Amino acid sequence: MPRLGSVPELPEVEALVQDLRGRLVGRAISRIDLAAFSALKTFDPPLHALHGTLVDDVTRHGKFLDVDASGVHFVVHLARAGWIRWRDEVPAVPARPNSKNPLAARVVIDDPELETQPGLDITEAGTKKSLAIYVVRDPADVPGIARLGPDPLADEFTLDALRTILEAEGRKQIKGVMRMQSIIAGIGNAYSDEILHAAKMSPFKPANSLDETELQTLYDAIRGTLGDAVQRSTGLAASELKGEKKSNLAVHGRTGQKCPVCGDVVREVSFADSSLQYCATCQTGGKPLADRRLSKLLK
Repeated sequence: MPRLGSVPELPEVEALVQDLRGRLVGRAISRIDLAAFSALKTFDPPLHALHGTLVDDVTRHGKFLDVDASGVHFVVHLARAGWIRWRDEVPAVPARPNSKNPLAARVVIDDPELETQPGLDITEAGTKKSLAIYVVRDPADVPGIARLGPDPLADEFTLDALRTILEAEGRKQIKGVMRMQSIIAGIGNAYSDEILHAAKMSPFKPANSLDETELQTLYDAIRGTLGDAVQRSTGLAASELKGEKKSNLAVHGRTGQKCPVCGDVVREVSFADSSLQYCATCQTGGKPLADRRLSKLLK
């Protein structure tokens, strides 16, 4: 399971959940080695409360992955550069803290039917460490989960629910609204670009300015884009997710390439720590959006 090239969002985390559910449910957690102490955000229950527990289920809350083991929840948020890699055999020596090693934690599985001891490596690349691990009795004890908005693929995420959300956000830009996890759970930078491209909508469009036709179009684009991505990922090993995601993106991460719908060049707007991609012909009536980074350089 190599690290995903961009931030894991709802479809990738859902695919991870499905993959790990098949590998973990019914198996015991032998131990968990913490290699990056800063990653663990809780202290009660302690990490060793998971040792010797049986995995009952693996689920998802937005972008959070939740391993339920005998009523204790091991929750992981992969942040920007985190990933999970299954290993058919983990080293016999427990993982140790090492600033040069991307390993954040190792979950060692006990399966008496196997001659080897399998497990999960939870890794985070780069120097900016944002990956977070929580050990809780209730997933709602994780602040980020407690604040989550509705899941866009859940039955309760209806057209009326989306209308209410957008009206409440007023003149805020639709791109930013879709990325706020407390408003809608699971959508990040990549899939918000893809959804707005599918909806033929400017990322700067005010949230409360959509008419009924535009609202229906956006709703269908949210459900369709995310649903299709989950469907494509279902059954894939996590090692295949990176390629699957990249090969199916229409505009995100494709600056300077041709839009697959109209053939126009894919454009970019840069911010302090991120960027968005869009097609002017498909989304903004042919008018390029102002790139604030370039505007500042020209002053």
